[in-house]
Amino acid sequence: MNLVVLPAAIDVASEGAKRIVEIAQAAIAQRGSFHLALSGGSTPRAIFDQFATGGFPAELVGATQVFWGDERSVSNDHDDSNVRMARESFLEKLQFPPTNIHTPNGGASDLAAEARRYEAEILNTVPCNRAGEPVFDVIMLGLGTDGHTASLFPGTAALAETERVVVENEVPQLDTWRLTLTYDAINAARAILIFVTGASKKPVLDAIRAGGAGYPIEDIRGDNSNVTWFADLAAAGKEPA
Repeated sequence: MNLVVLPAAIDVASEGAKRIVEIAQAAIAQRGSFHLALSGGSTPRAIFDQFATGGFPAELVGATQVFWGDERSVSNDHDDSNVRMARESFLEKLQFPPTNIHTPNGGASDLAAEARRYEAEILNTVPCNRAGEPVFDVIMLGLGTDGHTASLFPGTAALAETERVVVENEVPQLDTWRLTLTYDAINAARAILIFVTGASKKPVLDAIRAGGAGYPIEDIRGDNSNVTWFADLAAAGKEPA
């Protein structure tokens, strides 16, 4: 595990924002564009706040294509929407062009059809590898106390999906459905950044570091060199050996 331990959650946000900008600058210099998949949660919100207050250079905005790794089954203007959170925290403030913002509609009446539509939008916008998988430059992820990431929850059907990029996923333990990227779409990314903060995450992170815990996030492997974890001391307990 490539784990970066920082003193506090704000330091995780600062380092995360810095790392994303560095990757964006390199991607735009090399390929002319930067493809970013966002996540929800308090730590990503802190990263987005960093972007909004000068942490994301204006010259990168026009070449950045923005997506989401998952979305709740709510409309994009709902208080619980990952899309709304990102829009209000930095996308609107930095005046991202509407054509650069690719939103899943969690409030769609037919989530299966919406998953297909959003999958097609991703495949038509993000460069793909030889296996036909979209290659995002950065995918941001978090970690739930049950070991889920994106909306890949324990025991759900999406964990076994091997053909799709985006699926609708029933989450019985939350009595809801979600839209989520699949393992294949996530693991094909050039960089996978996982952000973990707070003492509530320490037991699950400890188990993952020990190995073989069986949590969904443990199947986020990429090519092992492109997955970086960022944690504060509350979640990690101490600096890694």
